[in-house]
Amino acid sequence: MAFNSAQALQLARDTLDIEAQALLGLKSRLDDRFAHAVQMMLQVQGRVVVTGMGKSGHIGRKIAATLSSTGTPAMFVHPGEASHGDLGMIKRVDVVLAISNSGESDELVAILPMLKRQGVPLIAITGGLQSALALHANVVLDSSVEKEACPLNLAPTASTTAQLALGDALAVALLDARGFKAEDFARSHPGGSLGRRLLTHVSDVMRSGDEVPHVLPSASLTELMREMSHKGLGASAIVDAQQHILGVFTDGDLRRLIEKGADLRQLTAQDVMHPNPRTVTTDDLAVTAAERMESYRVTSVLVVDSTGRLCGALNSNDLMRAKVI
Repeated sequence: MAFNSAQALQLARDTLDIEAQALLGLKSRLDDRFAHAVQMMLQVQGRVVVTGMGKSGHIGRKIAATLSSTGTPAMFVHPGEASHGDLGMIKRVDVVLAISNSGESDELVAILPMLKRQGVPLIAITGGLQSALALHANVVLDSSVEKEACPLNLAPTASTTAQLALGDALAVALLDARGFKAEDFARSHPGGSLGRRLLTHVSDVMRSGDEVPHVLPSASLTELMREMSHKGLGASAIVDAQQHILGVFTDGDLRRLIEKGADLRQLTAQDVMHPNPRTVTTDDLAVTAAERMESYRVTSVLVVDSTGRLCGALNSNDLMRAKVI
């Protein structure tokens, strides 16, 4: 059969319309049962155990992952495997979140009596409000849809979108109730860009020790230039004997001196430095340092410790290597 691009576009638009309507229907049906489910999951002493068969199982895996990454300990257990030993993973201190559009999946229904005997609280996400799953559940969240987006009204489409949206709604309500912050999210995602941005401090990426260019105010301009060239930062701090920063001198400053025709041989670091330079502290987030450098329109910045003494230096290349910017 020849491909019809106009028909494909129309089906895509119809799919989005059907699924959007399904989500609006969910919104209108939310009530105290949703709040009760959130409270059950918030108070659980063990884990939220998510389970479901087929496409509902795929949705369940995603919901379990979202809960885990937003502060609610969760795991997915396949209902078929539960009947063959994995049921032992579920304890009385857990709460089960079972997902099934019909509420009659054989593998899921088979484990419901065992969960009941163990006294494990059960939350159901289902479109079958009179199903075996709904009858066994402590709380039922209605995920029913008028029709699937599939033209045959067979393939789980709108129904799985509804399940996923309810799972996201539960996760969002829970993270708010727990006071979950961006920093908490970063701690569970240390390898991601957000983790790097929220967990990386200036002290983690700065240059320190002999890598930090600095001279005394009495140093000649030649000595100052040699220090800058040797350390490769494009700038140098001018410090007193106690390492307090008096000023800074940059490559740009040198170019401007040459353009003015100044007698460079007679100048000292104190003569050419800019006093009271911008600094960051070792405890600042690296992303904060990056933002300040951008606002100051500089490519490097000096780092001070809690006593105000020079202890490091940082430039944009250091931040790029750390993948902060």
